[in-house]
Amino acid sequence: VQLQACGGGLVQAGGSLRLSCAASGRTFSSRVRGWFRQAPGKEREFVAAIGWNGDSTSYAVPVKGRFTIFRDNAENTVYLQMNNLKPEDTAVYYCAAPFGKRPVGDNEWEVTSYDYWGQGTKVTVSS
Repeated sequence: VQLQACGGGLVQAGGSLRLSCAASGRTFSSRVRGWFRQAPGKEREFVAAIGWNGDSTSYAVPVKGRFTIFRDNAENTVYLQMNNLKPEDTAVYYCAAPFGKRPVGDNEWEVTSYDYWGQGTKVTVSS
């Protein structure tokens, strides 16, 4: 099973990026999918999660209103649209998926809720 994240890069403050995370090896169409990030010297933190059918989403407070998570189950892919980026959004972004089923609202913000992780894609926002 592999989660392949891509779409990171260097962008100026106020700009936008779209990250994608394609899964291979198994389908995650019935699983919640999540995005986390880790800045240098800091712990990995929750960014956003989406329920299996896309109807339920959850966002960390710092990104709410600026980031949007969505998914395409036919492509086994989850996306993170990031608008109005700020220098404090600079981090390596990781996508994640759990082995078992869990709904949004069941600790999707916890790193330990996920079993599969992508390799990370770096986002740098300049001021």
